[in-house]
Amino acid sequence: MRKISKTEGFEPDSLRQWKARNSGKTYSDLTEKERQDIRAACLEEQFYLCAYCCQSISGKSHDCMNEHIEARQITPNRSLDFTNIVASCTTPKQCDDSHGSQALPLTPFMPECETEFEFKLSGRVAGKSVRAVEAIKVLNLGDREQNNRSLIEKRKQLVQSLLFINGVDPSEGLDDNDLIEMVVEELSEPENGKLEAYAPVAVNVLRQWVE
Repeated sequence: MRKISKTEGFEPDSLRQWKARNSGKTYSDLTEKERQDIRAACLEEQFYLCAYCCQSISGKSHDCMNEHIEARQITPNRSLDFTNIVASCTTPKQCDDSHGSQALPLTPFMPECETEFEFKLSGRVAGKSVRAVEAIKVLNLGDREQNNRSLIEKRKQLVQSLLFINGVDPSEGLDDNDLIEMVVEELSEPENGKLEAYAPVAVNVLRQWVE
């Protein structure tokens, strides 16, 4: 995950106006216009990465959807709260689809989401805290191949490719902290409002070398 900063200025005007006109209604009552505007605002905040797995998402309905961090079934009063909505990929049995109405103990709104997950060059992820382990399970983020082999393999290939492109041989690693910080900065800088797929995962791997 990469921490997402929800700012008041990103809430779409169409959503704000709709809520003012429709007191007492819920997310289910929104028109497609408001839903699309929510998705567009979330994508901009997230630099076009899924809030959970960090794969690239285009904003089209086939690969992206509005996702409630606190599920509507748990906190229905927050269904129209923009600070509770992110953009998630639509991958089956993963992220939004796996989350369902379960409680999520570690979210992309928390700074610790960048430090309590430990990503491996193998593509696997491990939790460094009890809540991180639970979040991996809830979202099916690929702790073991039998749970999500597809994500693990995709993450492995793209992260290693990102490192190669930025002058890092994954098989050798790096012991130059200044160079690592330079690559981290490069991977963390959006280009045309977008980050490379799994860039936050590559940053997580590099940070471990510094440690």
